[in-house]
Amino acid sequence: MEQLVEKYPDVVQIAYRHFPLTSIHPNAQKSAEAAEAAGTQGEFWLYHDRLFETQGQWSGLDPADANDYFVELAGELGLDTDRFRTELEGDVYADYVSAMEQESLNIGLGGTPSAIFNGEVMTGNTLPPAQLWIWDALVQLTLLEDRQYSDPPEMVIDPDKMYLATVEMESGDQFTIELLAQSAPKTVNSFIFLAEEGWFDGVSFHRVLPDFVAQTGDPTGTGFGGPGYVIPNEIDPDLSHAEKGMVAMANSGPDTNGSQWYITLGDVSQLDGGYTIFGRVTDGLDVVEGLTPRDPSADPTAPAGDRIVTITIEEK
Repeated sequence: MEQLVEKYPDVVQIAYRHFPLTSIHPNAQKSAEAAEAAGTQGEFWLYHDRLFETQGQWSGLDPADANDYFVELAGELGLDTDRFRTELEGDVYADYVSAMEQESLNIGLGGTPSAIFNGEVMTGNTLPPAQLWIWDALVQLTLLEDRQYSDPPEMVIDPDKMYLATVEMESGDQFTIELLAQSAPKTVNSFIFLAEEGWFDGVSFHRVLPDFVAQTGDPTGTGFGGPGYVIPNEIDPDLSHAEKGMVAMANSGPDTNGSQWYITLGDVSQLDGGYTIFGRVTDGLDVVEGLTPRDPSADPTAPAGDRIVTITIEEK
């Protein structure tokens, strides 16, 4: 969670609430009060972390010995132990800790760990696994909503004209795609719209499988992102995935095309009929073949793939 806060400081926050499980940890309530006592001296998190590190040493102590342990720990951290003991033994923070616990229960946080994501309480079975890439994807997909569109773009291209897309890579290399407007007019229209909107700028080739395809078009790099709208399949039976360099739309089923597209890296004619072919690489195929292999299904934590700087459209 701390890594998410560091990466997305404006949208991810850690809101700490005490949740002492006194039914199984008799000293949990007092340890929470001790952390608050340390907090008044500016060392809440340092003390909190040390409590967790040393839990095995104090969790089974009787109350008096536990109090002594908490005071001793405060001394090790350079805190004013006289003040600390007075506040701890005087139950100064008891009501505060209990109120925080009750507040958590009132909003539906029935245990730890819990999270509130976009106003939705996530706990227990509804809480995603504690893996950074999963939570990072959730945040990215949520942020992407601000860039998405409610409807496909209006038809503005002329299918009788030729359109070329020059893809500039972060490496300094580039390749050119001839867009097949007559075969897939709605798809080419959408691709040109997104390119001119800057949708593909900075986007990586998140899935590159040698001899199969190199896939891109998702600003989140997760493989789950899209523009907010879908367009139908446009299947031209005269076009095939049988050769390298064919450009087609990725989808999750018929008529679910968004912004993700791929380039064939071999004969993948088994894809014919299910995916819209809307272009072919006419120059720089070696650049495409040199893209860094990446398989997110095998390793979702792999470094980001090779990035597109921008895509420039030329009408002829």
